[in-house]
Amino acid sequence: MSVTQPHVLLVEDEPAQREVLAYNLEAEGYTVSRADNGEEAMLQIREITPDLVILDWMMPLMSGIEVCRQLKTKEETRNIPVIMLSARSEEVDTVRGLETGADDYVIKPYSLRELMARVRTQLRRSRPLASGETLRFLDITLDPERHRVTRSGVELKLGPTEYRLLATFLEKPGRVLSRDQLLDLVWGSDIYVDTRTVDVHIARLRKALALGGGDDPIRTVRGAGYALG
Repeated sequence: MSVTQPHVLLVEDEPAQREVLAYNLEAEGYTVSRADNGEEAMLQIREITPDLVILDWMMPLMSGIEVCRQLKTKEETRNIPVIMLSARSEEVDTVRGLETGADDYVIKPYSLRELMARVRTQLRRSRPLASGETLRFLDITLDPERHRVTRSGVELKLGPTEYRLLATFLEKPGRVLSRDQLLDLVWGSDIYVDTRTVDVHIARLRKALALGGGDDPIRTVRGAGYALG
């Protein structure tokens, strides 16, 4: 299975800075979406949930602080890591940014090498599979290096789609994912698949996990989607 590359939303109203940063992020292998104001950023996030948001503080229409506040107060977006960029270097500004919910605060002008390192750190938390880390939940283990899934020590045979589904759930345990979100994360946003297809593959994944014993770890949330645990 090829792991989908982490998706970074870059929100910066200064075109030159936005393009330089986007170029460096793409050179790291990330998929990059761009927005030049806070309102556009929120619209994009509602359509496709990114793995990381890099967010400038001072922007037209809606400030980075307000975007961050809204993201961190909503259940479906509160776990998205946010790196705040700002020319405001006073300690009180850093504290305000972090208290709003930003996961990191970078002062302009910044070193691109340092910023890329901070991006990698945040993505290891939100997309551990892309970093090659073994994922675990209760008695379920997924080893991406060996492409091996076990439950209570019993190796499970999963199809490619069921493997990607399980990996997606393991990266976001407890989080409710809608069918549309699962389609984007597992099949890709550029491929049309009927949402009922998700239900079919969830059923197959449940059947495979049952062979390892134990209760069904996938929870159906009526009217919302599915969650692991």
